Amino acid sequence: MRSEEAKAAGEALLRRLRRLVARAGAVKETDHKQLLALLDDLETTRRALLKECAEVAGEMRQASVRTTAIGAYLRNAQVHRGKRHS
Repeated sequence: MRSEEAKAAGEALLRRLRRLVARAGAVKETDHKQLLALLDDLETTRRALLKECAEVAGEMRQASVRTTAIGAYLRNAQVHRGKRHS
């Protein structure tokens, strides 16, 4: 399960992305320095979001494996219980 700190970091990245998108709408085409800085900030945020997505995907895979294992354990327990009462 993701910690509250990890969730907060993900939310902060999404807020940062929203601010960057808003900033992109205000930058003039002729302001090359601002555009370069904005591109750099967007790329940094994109990489951080990709890393966060990979971590969430890994946690989802782990949860899926656990769910499968629990289901197999329960099925096995039911089979053994049924044989014992026959």
